[in-house]
Amino acid sequence: MVALRFLREGRMQTALILAGISAGVAVSIFLAALIAGLQSSIIVRTLGTQAHVVMRPPEERTRTVLEPSGAAARTVQTRAQRLRSIDQWQAMIPLIEAVPGVVAVSPMASGPAFAVRGDASKSVALLGVDTARFLRIVRMADYMVQGRFALQGTDAVIGLDLAKDLGLALGDKLRIRSAEDRDEVVTVTGIFDVGARDLNRRWVFIAIKLAQNLLDLAGGVSNIDIRVDRLFEAEAIARRIEGRTGALAESWMQTNAQLLAALSNQTLTNRLIRGFVVLIVALGIASVLVVSVVQKSREIGILRAMGASRRAILGVFLLQGAILGALGAGLGALGGLALARAFARVFRNPDGTVLFRPEVTVELVAGTAAVALAVGVLAAAIPARRAASLDPVEAIRHG
Repeated sequence: MVALRFLREGRMQTALILAGISAGVAVSIFLAALIAGLQSSIIVRTLGTQAHVVMRPPEERTRTVLEPSGAAARTVQTRAQRLRSIDQWQAMIPLIEAVPGVVAVSPMASGPAFAVRGDASKSVALLGVDTARFLRIVRMADYMVQGRFALQGTDAVIGLDLAKDLGLALGDKLRIRSAEDRDEVVTVTGIFDVGARDLNRRWVFIAIKLAQNLLDLAGGVSNIDIRVDRLFEAEAIARRIEGRTGALAESWMQTNAQLLAALSNQTLTNRLIRGFVVLIVALGIASVLVVSVVQKSREIGILRAMGASRRAILGVFLLQGAILGALGAGLGALGGLALARAFARVFRNPDGTVLFRPEVTVELVAGTAAVALAVGVLAAAIPARRAASLDPVEAIRHG
């Protein structure tokens, strides 16, 4: 009752500090949701079309040549890397699937080729996949604009830009000529758009058996794509896979080092800003309650003279901090949700679709509210101790 009365008597101070706490909580929630939404959007756009871990055959290394005199040759030319199959890849798949954190494994036979139609010829990347397995790695069904992603026999699924360049439509024939001087006429059964023109122009999906024949891999695969449960554990899982199989495994964290650095910097910046917001809110609560102690020193002295203990006075001001923190957290949570919804409505892509949605989770709101409440109590600790230590006689005399 005393804590609420003190807050009501200083209405202007209470309103100002509530506004400050609410704004701090709202900004903290909105900023965290914005960064999380941005990171999710970047990850989906960047990693949505690639495996989290890729296993490849080890690189061929150049051996040092010895001269007749027995000395090593001064000039050693780096050996060119040729298209090779992963040794005993069929036996490796069960070993990879048994690694904790791995959710999907898909073998792939890939290599360079030319897509030829009439007089037009385009350099492409030939990707031979097992449809069922590959769809667990990359959700190609989400990127299909015509037809469907199903490969058997001489079916082919090509990108939207390659289809435009060669004037292709569903059901049209296309000749694929590999670097091994093997060719095959395929039928276009699907057209996709992954949102990247380079990939739309280069990727040509065919059945894995047809790719093995065109690339002269004789039942082999050039790489094994792996999808993991938790993205940021991909590097550790890649190391475990290498330990079990002895093959070379590269995670997206290696191949996209700049993306990983950008995500880490965003997270660090977000934490720093939220930390400064918490500090400002704490200083605001503490300053208001310090002023309240000075203004209410006479009332505090009377309460002490009437028998109120130091612990009771301490509780009054700690309770004020808790009330301010709780009210500010509630109002701030509503403000943060409103900002997130406004952002999703206002900021859109040129085609009218949502740019990206800030990710507001129950854990984020609850965590931020708990921090605001804790900050309110802790910030009130110093003025509360000062109020509890006031001498009742001096407080009444000079109040």
